[in-house]
Amino acid sequence: MNEEFLHYIWKFKLFNQFDLFTIDNEQVEIIKVGQHNSDAGPDFFNAKIKVGDTLWAGNVEVHINASDWQKHNHQNDNAYDNIILHVVFNADIVLKRISGETIPTIELKDKISEKVIQNYLYFKSNKDWIPCEKQIAAVPPFIVNSTIDKLLLERLERKSKTIIDNLALNTNNWEETFYQLLARNFGFKTNAEPFELLAKSLPSLIIAKHKSSLLQIEALLFGQAGFLDEHYEDAYLQKLQNEYVFLKQKYKLKSIDKHLWKFLRLRPVNFPTIRISMFANLIYTSTHLFSKIIEMESYNELKKLMNVEASVYWHTHYIFDKESKHKIKHLGNDSINTILINTIVPFLFVYGKQKDNEKYVERALKFLEQTEGEKNSIITKWKVLGISAETAYSTQALLQLKNEYCTNKKCLNCSVGNYLLKN
Repeated sequence: MNEEFLHYIWKFKLFNQFDLFTIDNEQVEIIKVGQHNSDAGPDFFNAKIKVGDTLWAGNVEVHINASDWQKHNHQNDNAYDNIILHVVFNADIVLKRISGETIPTIELKDKISEKVIQNYLYFKSNKDWIPCEKQIAAVPPFIVNSTIDKLLLERLERKSKTIIDNLALNTNNWEETFYQLLARNFGFKTNAEPFELLAKSLPSLIIAKHKSSLLQIEALLFGQAGFLDEHYEDAYLQKLQNEYVFLKQKYKLKSIDKHLWKFLRLRPVNFPTIRISMFANLIYTSTHLFSKIIEMESYNELKKLMNVEASVYWHTHYIFDKESKHKIKHLGNDSINTILINTIVPFLFVYGKQKDNEKYVERALKFLEQTEGEKNSIITKWKVLGISAETAYSTQALLQLKNEYCTNKKCLNCSVGNYLLKN
């Protein structure tokens, strides 16, 4: 038994409410349990409780033992002196207000179903992949679907925080913030950090001045990435170097360290050299990229925009000055989906929230419904358990459910867990 569980019991009235009396033998009728408070102060605000013949409106405090009141030093805090009810599992002492009046207290020790307690302890102690692995098949689909809807929004809100923080650092410059996050996600997990550092070392306004020249865009990006400091025999690379020397001096640029980039254990098509060239091509072919994407309503047009290739030099190369078999390198479908899920959709969502325009929020959700779901071990396991996940709308929510709730055994905060605990 812990306070979190007792909060849950009180919040959902999972106890016998008939013949409910305070420890002073005054009858208690619960009209409204109150609003759960996760911050400092009493546990539930704005409750309505009838004690004896008097109807009270105010706050409720919940403890395992009545004596926890003193352990938490509430007797010296005026915020607790006026609570209307003290809910405890074990009323081991009688508590009084500063005025000397007894604080109305109810004991729930003999009023909670043993089955509910057993269910909770089972979820907290079992070692399955998720606590309710053996029971989840019994959960009605509408509960699973409502959980997915809720957790998808929660995941988008979590991703929003990074965007909002970066917006503040960029003095609310949407174009710059989008450019930096897009660059980060072009590096995917392995090279996310150096890609972001690259974007921050090269403001989008500088690139915009050279949008008419792919050579200059690549020179700026490869140069700032630290790849143009060596001697090369290839004529194209020498052109890049000559352009970069001039542009670096003109804009007083400082490149990042080349050693930050990772090639080991990557498929050659995912080498940072190839990704940088693709990123350069996206910038080259798209005027006002952020504005264009924000206003784009067609999912197919959006995917077409993101379907970029590396430049001609990279058709026969994976790294500098080392020729390879001819192959056109383009951003694959899975990579495009990853960028949609992790960059474009969160930006649309945040933009809609910040501008108070639901059109963009709804479009973000619609794009997720049209995007194929991720393929990974977590989603595979959900499917084994009978939870369908065909679109990114579902897979994003299920990743949130597993990582934030199931792994941390937050069954009390989960609609699926709530259903199984109560039933």
